[in-house]
Amino acid sequence: MKSFITFIFSLSLLLAHADEKKAIVAVYDLEGNITESGQGSGGLFGLGGDGRRPLTHFDLVRSMKQAAEDERVKGVVLDLGGAGLSLAQLQEIHRCLQSIRKAGKDVWFYTESLNNGTALIGAAANHFTLLPEGNVMLTGMYSESMYFKGLLDKVGVKAEVIHIGDFKSAGETFYRTGPSEYAQKQSDLLFDSIYGQILGTLSQGRKIKAKELQQLIDQGLISPQQAKEVGLVDALKYRTDFVSGIRAHYGEGTSFDRTYALPDLDGPDINSFMDVMKLAFQSGKSKKRRKDYLAVVALEGNITDASVAPVRKEVLKLAKDDKCLGLVLRVNSPGGSALASDVLWEATDEFKASNKPFVVSMGAVAASGGYYVSAGADHIFAETGTITGSIGVVGMKFVLGGAMEKLGITVHTSQRGKNAGLMNMHRPYTPEETTIIRKSMLDVYATFKKRITDGRGDRIVGDLEQLAGGRVYSGQDALKIGLIDKIGGLNEAIAHVATLAELEPDSYDVHLTPAPKSGIEGMFAGPEKPDKDGEFIQAGHAQRPANLLQQQIMNSPSLQMLTVDQRQSLEQFIKRIQAYSEHHILLIGQDFTIPTL
Repeated sequence: MKSFITFIFSLSLLLAHADEKKAIVAVYDLEGNITESGQGSGGLFGLGGDGRRPLTHFDLVRSMKQAAEDERVKGVVLDLGGAGLSLAQLQEIHRCLQSIRKAGKDVWFYTESLNNGTALIGAAANHFTLLPEGNVMLTGMYSESMYFKGLLDKVGVKAEVIHIGDFKSAGETFYRTGPSEYAQKQSDLLFDSIYGQILGTLSQGRKIKAKELQQLIDQGLISPQQAKEVGLVDALKYRTDFVSGIRAHYGEGTSFDRTYALPDLDGPDINSFMDVMKLAFQSGKSKKRRKDYLAVVALEGNITDASVAPVRKEVLKLAKDDKCLGLVLRVNSPGGSALASDVLWEATDEFKASNKPFVVSMGAVAASGGYYVSAGADHIFAETGTITGSIGVVGMKFVLGGAMEKLGITVHTSQRGKNAGLMNMHRPYTPEETTIIRKSMLDVYATFKKRITDGRGDRIVGDLEQLAGGRVYSGQDALKIGLIDKIGGLNEAIAHVATLAELEPDSYDVHLTPAPKSGIEGMFAGPEKPDKDGEFIQAGHAQRPANLLQQQIMNSPSLQMLTVDQRQSLEQFIKRIQAYSEHHILLIGQDFTIPTL
């Protein structure tokens, strides 16, 4: 009996050892938006779609980093499908794939559509395959911005805008029919920088001279066969043949792992009422970390009271957690409320006071308020295509007197105090009121610049005022003037925090916090209990009825005919109206439209 048990034990060890040595091909079949935080933003009762836990950018790049280092992984297969990825995300994924290539592994990439985004990923692959009848839309870079002055004129609404900085064009869409000279100049510089980056990456990756690539793009639409002939892609195959070819290349015994080093995205199993009750009771329990770790916290979207409150709370909690040895704040925001920006800045300052390293990783955009909350970091990483800067202030109120007059509404006002009617929405500012508002905005602008000089110090190249004034920069240009420290993404930021914390490899974990939840988990997640040693008053974030109105408008069947870019512009218009109605001074980036990739 003893010898039989020994035999079974030995056999299990052999099988386990064989499984460890089994060749792996990591498969990334991406769909939908790849968010930064993984926190759902909509849907009835917070439920978003099928209840799966969303895949985050953090999940993806950490998995690819491990694939590059894991000897069992012989290659990766990637299909973007309908995934929504920003330029900054694409650039970091491109770099991850390059690391996999440098490790001597294959990168297989399949797409049905050749455009700027898929071409950037394909430039890092050594097997780039396009559908034989695929759509080739490599025609350059295009964007359009909507201006709503004519619409507001028709309904009798006037936008009163005050801005600090000639290049601070946020609000122009409300009171102009086209960009100002400063805004156009800014847009041209940004477009030139990003377009140059795309051309450079494709030229280097696909071994096509930049001049020839430009001529090819200027040709307009080309066929998949032409794309193969000039070297933009390596092969034209249908998906079935592509998959069969990879299977044949690696042979039997290879594991094609669609979940390699990724968290469980399927969410909890709900098979009975008892499963629901179990989930409900467990949802409020917080997990204590037993191993030292580095934290990644994401700030995503417009900066408002609602978006900042949970991020601030998490940062302050991490400052007191002895197991947390450093923080990466992943910022993907065009800015927003000046007040909310300062509230989050204060939280990061508290974290720095705990003597733990604090690093910022910028995503697609970290402008205005997004830069405000980043400026105090020990180190700032950004992609070359990140949009940042926009150091300036804008204030606006909507004058509704004309609209009310058209509706036959008259208004009688009473006031006590000379300036009690300062934010009266029935009439424009008086010259004296404009002076008062402008002085207040100049104070905010001075604080903004002080946050930068205190945080960046002598890393700023030249006079800050000459770099500010609302000017916007690509990450590539921001590096030259000291607004950021290094080109890199989330993986590089995490590695740098580990270095600053003097951590040995494999001695720590890395966690995206708060942890992303599936829709059904979010439904049962109750309010977190306040820390007994923490603040006894909390930053509030009331839910706005305007959010529901926005969803209703954007889901209107008549708007479904608009392009994705046009719908985004309209949605941004609604969000800006809400932002300006809630806060009279904003740190928000100008109304540039990031081109579709």
